[in-house]
Amino acid sequence: MDKDYSAFLKKVKGKLNIDLTLYKEAQMKRRLSSLRDKRGFSNFQTYYQALDKDPQLLTEFIERLTINVSEFLRNPKRWDVLRDKVIPNLLQTTDTLKIWSAACSTGEEPYSLALLMHDYFPKVNYTILATDIDKKVLEQANQGVYQQKALKELSPEHIEIYFTNKNGLYTVKSHLKKNITFKRHNLLSDPYPKDVDLIVCRNVLIYFTDDAKEVIYTNFSNALKQAGILFVGSTEQIFQPLTYDLSVFDTFFYQKSKSN
Repeated sequence: MDKDYSAFLKKVKGKLNIDLTLYKEAQMKRRLSSLRDKRGFSNFQTYYQALDKDPQLLTEFIERLTINVSEFLRNPKRWDVLRDKVIPNLLQTTDTLKIWSAACSTGEEPYSLALLMHDYFPKVNYTILATDIDKKVLEQANQGVYQQKALKELSPEHIEIYFTNKNGLYTVKSHLKKNITFKRHNLLSDPYPKDVDLIVCRNVLIYFTDDAKEVIYTNFSNALKQAGILFVGSTEQIFQPLTYDLSVFDTFFYQKSKSN
C-alpha cells in the first residue's frame, strides 16, 4: 500500500470512524481513485484536505463507499425458500419475529421482507430493523420511492397493493412501512442487535477482507437467537460455518446452533 493512500485511510478513520483497510484494497482504491481524479485532485493528500473542508465532497465520498444496486425480491428462488422453509421453521418456536436487514441500501430488501410477511404470514407479529452505513441511502429507503425497474420481480397485483404510481415513480404505501425501522449502522464498528430471529445480509460481504468477514460472521452469530437464521448473498457462501456456531440450513441460509 503506497504512503499517500495509507495516510489517507488513517485520516478517514479518524474523521469518520470508517476503517477502509478492512475492505478489499484493490477494489476500494480503484473506486476512490476514480472519484478523486474526477474531482481534479492528483493525490489523496490534497483530496483529503478538500474533503475536510467541503461537506458536499465529503457526502459524495461516503456515498462512493457503498454499493447501492438492488431490486425487490432479488433472486426470487431464494425468497421462495425464505417463504416456504425458513420462516415456517422459525415460527415453530416463536410467534413474533425480529428481523434485521443489514446493509439494506435503498430499502428494497426490507420492503421485500415486509411484503412477504404481509402476503404469507399476515397474523404474525414482526419487526424489521433496516440498517446501512450511508445516511443518504437510508433517507432514500425511508422515503420508499422507486423506478419501475426495481419492481421487475413483482406481480402487477403486488404493485397495485403496495405502491402508489405517480409519473412513473412508485412509492411504498404506509401499511408496508409500519413495521420497519431505518437506522445507521457500521458493521465494522457499531454494536449489533441481540436476539434476532432472521438476519439478511446479501451481496455486501464480498467487498470485505477475509479478516473482516470473520469478525462480521462472529458478530452475526452472536446477534442471532438459538436456531436463528442468517441469509447471505449468492457469492457469499460460508465455507466453515461451524466456526461461527452455524450450520447449513439451505443454500445461502445458515442456522445457529439450537443449544450451547
